[in-house]
Amino acid sequence: MLTTLRTVPILLASNSGDGFVAPGLEHEFNPDPLLFAGTPFAIHRLILVRLIAVFVLLAVMVWYSRHAKLVPSRAQSAVESLLDFSRVQIGEEILGKEHAEKYQAMLATLFLGILFMNLTGVIPGLQIAGTSLIGMPLVYAFFAFVGFVVAGIKTRGFGRFLREQLFPPGVPTPVYVLVAPLEFLSTFVLRPLTLTVRLLSNMVAGHFILVLCFLGTHYLYFQIAGKFGVALGSLTLLAGVIFVVFELFVGALQAYIFAMLAAVYISLSISEH
Repeated sequence: MLTTLRTVPILLASNSGDGFVAPGLEHEFNPDPLLFAGTPFAIHRLILVRLIAVFVLLAVMVWYSRHAKLVPSRAQSAVESLLDFSRVQIGEEILGKEHAEKYQAMLATLFLGILFMNLTGVIPGLQIAGTSLIGMPLVYAFFAFVGFVVAGIKTRGFGRFLREQLFPPGVPTPVYVLVAPLEFLSTFVLRPLTLTVRLLSNMVAGHFILVLCFLGTHYLYFQIAGKFGVALGSLTLLAGVIFVVFELFVGALQAYIFAMLAAVYISLSISEH
């Protein structure tokens, strides 16, 4: 699949006679630095997109905290609906009202942070998700994993938490020789890894679908002469618009799934096994 993704943009670029260079994996996900090149603080396009998403989210939350009123405006209602969604649909549905409030800050941070990072992929001028490079999904997965471990240790105690995670009850004692390593691999390695890969793969795939649709439109409009090129280009343009809407849905869905799984893992760490 990676070979295909590399080949298609290169083929489109090679057929272009106007100097247009189509993006590929290297260009999209390892761009040249824009600021501080040659230093550990180099900022390229993806980092800039992430910073914009963070600053916008921070500005929204600061505005909400300072201007919240008893009778909300439309903007306030929109922010509150996102916060209520993370509190009710994620926190209370999985953890119950007793524990949801305690972990609301963490779950809301995951949900809103990932949501804003994902939606940059369909914003003109940014056009790439901040989570489409492994660093950001890995940070969110590590944050969720630390929350899972800390919640379990605080609620169950260090020894009891490890015992419950590695030695599930009802298993014959000799079998623990096989079960314990598998439980360790599943709980402490695969969980953060699958969180990372799920989010990363969805956002990378969505980005390339949009790239291929709009590159196809460019190629058919400007390189294939006549009504045939215009007709096919209009189809790829329509497909691109449809996939933009679909990518909005996927970005929101992935933010929800990530936060929901984090809540599930916390529930497993604090509950009686």
